[in-house]
Amino acid sequence: MAKTNPPDGGGSDANENTSVRHKVARPPKEGLLKEFKSGVQETFFHDAPLRDFKDQTASKKVLLGIQAVFPIIGWAREYNLRKLRGDVISGLTIASLCIPQDIGYAKLANLDPKYGLYSSFVPPLVYAGMGSSRDIAIGPVAVVSLLLGTLCQAVIDPNEHPEEYLRLAFTATFFAGVFEAALGFLRLGFLIDFLSHAAVVGFMGRTAITIALQQLKGFLGIKNFTKKTDIVSVMHSVFGAARHGWNWQTIVIGASYLTFLLVAKYIGKKNKKLFWVPAVAPLISVVVSTFFVFITRADKQGVQIVRHIDQGINPISVGKLYFSGEYFTEGIRIGGIAGMVALTEAVAIARTFAAMKDYQIDGNKEMIALGTMNVVGSLTSCYIATGSFSRSAVNYMAGCHTAVSNIVMAIVVALTLVFITPLFKYTPNAILAAIIISAVLGLIDIDAAILIWKIDKLDFAACMGAFFGVVFISVEIGLLISVVISFAKILLQVTRPRTAVLGKLPRTNVYRNTLQYPDAAKIPGILIIRVDSAIYSSNSNYVRERILRWLREEEEKAKAADMPAIKFLIIEMSPVTDIDTSGIHCIEELHKSLEKRQMQLILANPGPVVTEKLHASKFADEIGEDNIFLSVGDAVAICSPKLAEQQA
Repeated sequence: MAKTNPPDGGGSDANENTSVRHKVARPPKEGLLKEFKSGVQETFFHDAPLRDFKDQTASKKVLLGIQAVFPIIGWAREYNLRKLRGDVISGLTIASLCIPQDIGYAKLANLDPKYGLYSSFVPPLVYAGMGSSRDIAIGPVAVVSLLLGTLCQAVIDPNEHPEEYLRLAFTATFFAGVFEAALGFLRLGFLIDFLSHAAVVGFMGRTAITIALQQLKGFLGIKNFTKKTDIVSVMHSVFGAARHGWNWQTIVIGASYLTFLLVAKYIGKKNKKLFWVPAVAPLISVVVSTFFVFITRADKQGVQIVRHIDQGINPISVGKLYFSGEYFTEGIRIGGIAGMVALTEAVAIARTFAAMKDYQIDGNKEMIALGTMNVVGSLTSCYIATGSFSRSAVNYMAGCHTAVSNIVMAIVVALTLVFITPLFKYTPNAILAAIIISAVLGLIDIDAAILIWKIDKLDFAACMGAFFGVVFISVEIGLLISVVISFAKILLQVTRPRTAVLGKLPRTNVYRNTLQYPDAAKIPGILIIRVDSAIYSSNSNYVRERILRWLREEEEKAKAADMPAIKFLIIEMSPVTDIDTSGIHCIEELHKSLEKRQMQLILANPGPVVTEKLHASKFADEIGEDNIFLSVGDAVAICSPKLAEQQA
């Protein structure tokens, strides 16, 4: 009889072109220490970070170690004038975008405008030396600014206690940096993956709407505005002030420049060569509107302005951090939450542009760089900085080559702080509101939400949970809801793995899911089931009960169709990557249950880890090695004659 020639550790495919049956090989036994080392390496060092150090001299290893911490040492050796030209143009372009944005984003965090500018000076310089992304633009971003402002405001009122509020913001920034750097240093970056893409889409989208609604205060010239972020409170403040609180001059300024910014963004989107148009539009808006307010003295007519911004670069703020007292633990909590969001956004941006330019970034090094820049930033009067998608996109389109573009941007911001800040005195708050509204609209990704709905309904639930949580409750509750739903999805997938009945495709020896391939024929008297997950304590009972349910259903179908009774149950185990003690016990119970029904359990294509545990538990001896096959095709080829003999 022809036997199968199974694939090397593959699935259930088989080619009947040999008469030799290969047994499932037991993998070479590793020592406990080697097994532990291998597990740790795959969990924390899967990218082999020390591979470049192999077979190197001591001095070379030292240089590589320094370069690993400061990647700038590596690429600086290959730097040239052509790259410098591209980086200077990119740096100047993103500087023109970041300066007006930073002033507005600082207001989202309930801080003076100067702190937004401070945060685009020191952090980008630190990142340029330690970061591995060539395209990411560092600075304050809208979502993290609002999150930090909302969380800090819930603890300290920024109007009644501005100094204590500022200290809490710096403390939160410090611990956000510690949290980010620790994740990278301990190589725990995979933890941020628990915040799924769907949750991020929902959170970012609704936070963008919340930010836009918050800007109605400056856009409409409202003086008394709610401190809450939910849509009900915001709209109540807006319409409550409609009769006497709105200022028509402010509305005209805001609406005019918002239209200008949106048109500029549309032009840049339609013609990629005109990317600089939306990049410089905010700065043009600030300059023109400031000049207009100054010459007309519109501030005397109720138009609210920025007023004074201190000159000079970042002062040292080491003594302003809380390391004890009632606000110390609050700083840790707020820093952890805001740092998680900032880290997720920055790493996602860095990976996106790295893929577009076909180079690799080290996620853990990125986390260390981002964390270090925020720790240093907290000591130099900065609040949480991260990667900005809008600025990074402009940086990319402007032709940046390295992180020097961040250095150029930081220099321009420093010059602004030293020489130009007095000129922002008459900048209307309405123009800052218009800039923020135009910037955050790009965070609302309707196409992504539609795609998530089409692909995975549970992902869409996480997306909507984040969205509506932010809408009706608060930003932090929306984030918590999205994380909980993401975890629930993971738990559901682990505890309720998929199983499938397999059939043979016509004129082949390939066995596939009968639901996916309706023409796949079931083998009379044999039931083939595939388990699509590792078998652990969390799902072992479900796997056993689901297999027995499949068996009952197929027996009823066979009886109704007057087909041979099922005598062999084949479990295709190639997707079962691991199994624990509970999983082994589950299969043992299944085996005993089948024996009582005078059925034989067959295992097909277990992987090396599962095979080793089957032998270690003695279950391989109990079931018999003759009942463990290399492929489903092998198992069917042996079981079919036995079935024929039993029926005879």
